[in-house]
Amino acid sequence: MNIYKQIKSEILNASHIVITSHKSPDGDSVGSSLGLQRFIEKLGKSAVICHPDIAPEFLFWLDTSQILLMTDQPQEVTAAFQKTDLIFCLDYNGTDRIGPDMQALLESATCKKIMIDHHLNPQDFPNLAVSDTSASSTAQLIVELIEQSGHENLLDEHIGTPLYLGILTDTGSFRFPSVLPRTHELLAKLLAAGVKHHLVHEVLNDNNTASRLRLQGYAMSQKLVIMEDYHVSIISLSKEELEQYDYQKGDTDGLANQALSIKGMKAAIVFTERDGMMKISFRSKGEENPVNVLAAEHFDGGGHANAAGGMSKLSVADTLDKIIDLVPKYFPAQ
Repeated sequence: MNIYKQIKSEILNASHIVITSHKSPDGDSVGSSLGLQRFIEKLGKSAVICHPDIAPEFLFWLDTSQILLMTDQPQEVTAAFQKTDLIFCLDYNGTDRIGPDMQALLESATCKKIMIDHHLNPQDFPNLAVSDTSASSTAQLIVELIEQSGHENLLDEHIGTPLYLGILTDTGSFRFPSVLPRTHELLAKLLAAGVKHHLVHEVLNDNNTASRLRLQGYAMSQKLVIMEDYHVSIISLSKEELEQYDYQKGDTDGLANQALSIKGMKAAIVFTERDGMMKISFRSKGEENPVNVLAAEHFDGGGHANAAGGMSKLSVADTLDKIIDLVPKYFPAQ
């Protein structure tokens, strides 16, 4: 029995299923969670999605209101964990990625745990794992689950739309090296199932607020530092600067890719002051310019070779100085 059929068997044998994903949800974590939940419902079962915190507003159109949040509904989330006999761990490779409160619930749960993820260096905590670092996204692996468990016939627009969204966002609109022929094969299956891809692109790209555009314009015009000798661009935004532009969760998404799009850049680093620390996004181009090593070695982070995250407890100025000092070591002058 292949692992996907094993997972289907676990779903059919479970009475209470919980779907979890990482803190600070993104398109892939939300899309894969909703796609899996809807597939499980098509199998005649039910599942509860429990996330550590709320998704960015630009994803609300996916009907994220049904997702239980540890930050807002701790009693309901705790009850779901206490009742469950099967937990899905989507789009994360270590229990610390879901925040301390949900981490405690996950680690104390004695039921079966299934991890479906595409990040490097997975921890050995699940009973079953699909850990495929060659996959473009966790959403792609959910499509694989549906197909390889023998249920491609269940794919429809309702299931496929969040999965398409997950693949779209985690591949930078299909521009990253993680997009392989298999990715497009599965995308074709989603379109054949009724997903209206043009509408997904419209909802994602045509929903800017004036304050978000002003914040991003300020960041690019006033806060962009270009280390020309090393082909690295850096943007930093303080708490006060975010508040000045009425920051909402998700407003700085895409800034790192904008900074990376500058001609000649091989890496971009963007960090913002939130929740008492610096949240850092790293982006790069090419196998010869990995950023996950920098994130892991100096900023308690990690991720993919060309897309990683991290954090710093230093001030904005000190974090910027630290990054500027490290850039020559990781991106030698050319």
